[in-house]
Amino acid sequence: MIGAGAVGGYYGAKLSSNGFEVHFLLHSDFEHVCRHGLWVESKDGDINLTSVNAYNDAGRMPLCDMVIVALKATQNHILKDILPKAVKQDGIVVLLQNGLGGEEDIAAICPDATVIGGLCFLCSNKVGPGHIRHLDYGSIRMGEYRPDNKPAGITKALEHAAEIFGRAAIPIHLTDNLPVARWEKLVWNIPFNGLSVILDADTRQMIDSESSRHLIAAIMDEVIEGAKHCGIRIKPEFSDLMLKATRQMVAYKPSMKLDFEANRPLEIDMIYHRPIQAARHAGFDMCMSRVIAAQLEFLDAKNRNSDRSPG
Repeated sequence: MIGAGAVGGYYGAKLSSNGFEVHFLLHSDFEHVCRHGLWVESKDGDINLTSVNAYNDAGRMPLCDMVIVALKATQNHILKDILPKAVKQDGIVVLLQNGLGGEEDIAAICPDATVIGGLCFLCSNKVGPGHIRHLDYGSIRMGEYRPDNKPAGITKALEHAAEIFGRAAIPIHLTDNLPVARWEKLVWNIPFNGLSVILDADTRQMIDSESSRHLIAAIMDEVIEGAKHCGIRIKPEFSDLMLKATRQMVAYKPSMKLDFEANRPLEIDMIYHRPIQAARHAGFDMCMSRVIAAQLEFLDAKNRNSDRSPG
């Protein structure tokens, strides 16, 4: 497990507590987890791992059959040094990130590995060193990556990965078309992640406001149109389904909002720049998404510069 934050910490703890040998590559939490373990405070029952296979150097880890990447996309540049030391030849790499293009980057690093994309439907926050709070949901939608960006179908490797997660009581939904799944997740991520920062609001506040709800719906429709120009067909009513699902979830701060509050870099490239560029190359301007991305770039730079300024 590369990364043990809100996503990796939760799924890694689920796998470990269900009998799998999980090796965690950690950074800032390494010393704490070595001493105190990993605690997941969950609505489905807490998990307290008192003994964790923890590492702060990928070179000290054993080569693994499956490597799960749960880093923030802003840290993907370090994967070229980590993955070759972590995954067995002909192993599986599962990428649990939002946005577009991550699987392609991993395939370039590990050309002999099978790359699987996972889209997490999870309300989970890291609230302290080695401490994850799981609020709601927890399923993963998985699909296998193909270099030509076409549907890969339901492969044996995909079924094998799903079986492992399923044995850890993690709900898995398989897709034969990873590009469609990626764009469908963007229908939610592009409006809610960015606007949570710009409007300084959680999901409940945004969905309860008529003005922001109409804005979100318009942005969702734009993303669906952008996908269409890229050859990805998403039904127009999909945006209504996403709005309905958001109304039913607990009040939640999207990951980008939490990153902003913690002065961490925002995942603007994968969630905004790459789909905007893909749509532009296909002849469609995602103008509202471009405005959000520009605002996020300004706020991100201002936020992190102010954090470094003398007080």
